[in-house]
Amino acid sequence: MRSIWNGAISFGLVSIPIKLVNATESHSISFRQVHTEDNGRIRYRKFCELEDREVTQSEIGKGYEEADGTIVPITDEDLSHLPIPTARTIEIVAFVPADRIDPLQMDAAYYLAASGAPAAKPYTLLREALKRSNKVAIAKYALRGRERLGMLRVVGDAIAMHGLLWPDEVRAPEGVAPDADVRVRDKELDLADALMDTLGEVDLEDLHDEYREALEEVVAAKAAGETPPETPEPAKGGKVLDLMAALEKSVRAAKESRGEDAEPAETEEAQVTTLPSKKSASGARKTAAKRPTAKKAATAKKAATAKKAATAKTAKQATATKSTGKKTPAKKATAKKTAASRKRSA
Repeated sequence: MRSIWNGAISFGLVSIPIKLVNATESHSISFRQVHTEDNGRIRYRKFCELEDREVTQSEIGKGYEEADGTIVPITDEDLSHLPIPTARTIEIVAFVPADRIDPLQMDAAYYLAASGAPAAKPYTLLREALKRSNKVAIAKYALRGRERLGMLRVVGDAIAMHGLLWPDEVRAPEGVAPDADVRVRDKELDLADALMDTLGEVDLEDLHDEYREALEEVVAAKAAGETPPETPEPAKGGKVLDLMAALEKSVRAAKESRGEDAEPAETEEAQVTTLPSKKSASGARKTAAKRPTAKKAATAKKAATAKKAATAKTAKQATATKSTGKKTPAKKATAKKTAASRKRSA
């Protein structure tokens, strides 16, 4: 690996010659700007605004612009005489537990390679001391025209250095959290815990850049004169109106993706419902106003049935009386009175 900086680690009175090597690399696909009519490359040229002519790289220097627009020239010689001890040195200033470092401060990562045979022994000494102490080293160094903060830690058999932002470069999370007073129920927390347990851990080696892979397929197809493959559109998530239902559904989906049985959660059942539109809601209200309620309909039906039954009973009794020819008590009394009257007349 090609080194980008040569210097030394200052560990008390011990000096360890090292080379700085990039620990990461980018696999991003970059594009060139082209003229859309003929695919000609777009070039940028550097012009001097006072002379109105193109200048070469050897004619370009540095300058600091003040508030009134005045340019103060700064030469490489001015920068080489900066009064800082870390110009070519990674100066260790402290050793602290790793959890004292806020991940928000972490920047670029480098490997520190021992430079030459004389550096092997002190390099190994520092590495083993870091291992045994379970701490990381905090250091200051200068790179690309500015002094920086770094963290040294052991990675395998090597010493790595993470560039750190200065504490005043990390912004406080003001105005980020919700302003509203939100209360989370225990059942919601239980479901969130269940989802976390179901998702479990992951081997970072199994994760890959799917967008870059799809982009590479598009570029390869275009280069071969073929039609680029169509990628399926991501599923559109509906509006979640019930947090419990969303959590339950997430737990089931996570279990199914891992081949586990999606058992129902031991919490009260919740459903995700879609709110009707204003037009649908008003139409539903009008229809409901026209239709009788279920209670009124049941009462009307019951009364009609009772009336029908009473009518049928009366008709049945009348038919029975006519068919048997029996006289009612009232008719019997009338017949007796008539017979008595006939006897007196005789």
